[in-house]
Amino acid sequence: MRDIVIMFESLALFIAGQEWIILIVVVVVLIFGARKIPELARTFGKAKGEFEKGKIEGEKELNKYKDDKS
Repeated sequence: MRDIVIMFESLALFIAGQEWIILIVVVVVLIFGARKIPELARTFGKAKGEFEKGKIEGEKELNKYKDDKS
């Protein structure tokens, strides 16, 4: 049991550092494969762009509503 605790502590220290990025990249490559990563990155980029557009539009609507209320 003590060995398992030590293993998880070691893993937590590994993930707590900057190396967690490497770990995530390795897991993503293993799950999706190297060929799918550019497609996933494109999809995430488009989703982020759509989110930003929606956020800006929502802020405009909120400001318009505030101005109309005043």
